[in-house]
Amino acid sequence: MLFQDEEQGLTRAHIEAHRENHESLALDCHAKHTSPSARLNLIVVGSGSKGNASVVYDRVTGEGILIDAGICKRDVFAFSAEGGFDMAKLKGILISHNHSDHVKNLGVILRGLRARDIEVPLYLHPETLAASKELKQAQDSSEIVFFEAGQKHTIGALDVSILPTSHDAPASFAFKFECGADALGFITDTGVVLPEALEGLRGVRILGLESNHDEQMLKTGPYPRMLKERVGSEVGHLSNAQAADALAALMHSGLETVVALHISENNNTYRLPVETLRGVVARAEAEVSVVCAYQKRPVFIIG
Repeated sequence: MLFQDEEQGLTRAHIEAHRENHESLALDCHAKHTSPSARLNLIVVGSGSKGNASVVYDRVTGEGILIDAGICKRDVFAFSAEGGFDMAKLKGILISHNHSDHVKNLGVILRGLRARDIEVPLYLHPETLAASKELKQAQDSSEIVFFEAGQKHTIGALDVSILPTSHDAPASFAFKFECGADALGFITDTGVVLPEALEGLRGVRILGLESNHDEQMLKTGPYPRMLKERVGSEVGHLSNAQAADALAALMHSGLETVVALHISENNNTYRLPVETLRGVVARAEAEVSVVCAYQKRPVFIIG
């Protein structure tokens, strides 16, 4: 099942009315083919160049993981609760890479958790820690668990596979979450989808997939030449066309929802990636819901 905020036609009043009855607000076209094995829910608190944070949690045990910490504590806590996740069930924080839009609010989030007597480990790569002031500050008061590409970590009720990405950071990663027979993939901040990541993301029911920029808008847009080259490079961000190619390779009968992530506010629109990815779905004659994540508004994918 899926629900989003006012920007895609669902009002806050609708959401709250259903939440009071402990129900998910669903689009009928999606609810009819939700797998009976569905356990994983996704909350995209915010996604874009100004900040990123998402929560993946198991609706059976309630246990979950925060992906990145680039959104303010208020929104992380409030939108997690709005999506049905209790922060007391948080079992870890995954850091994809060291860039500030993914880590800048880590300290205040950790302090907010401690104020609620919640202590969780940070999962990250050693090179990510070495390259980040925010992470170095956090290591004195938080447990650090290092990971490497190709590893699988069990964090609460979730098994997390660590997948490599291609970004201009010392180390950067995508993730596959598995719980029971359910699976969710999450890949962003990558200039290309590496073969290891493509293979690791196969078979998911929910796919969070970067669709950062429209190639023509980037070419003619306001960025300086060096930044345009960086964004469009193999260590930059996926274009809408690249996201479409990745989705085509990952299509399968069990895929239900695709969320376009890290959409540029300067070199894209919120409509273009959705239309592009829906084109892939239409050509495959599949029933897959395609939605976009926003920088300033949450998105809830409730299974």
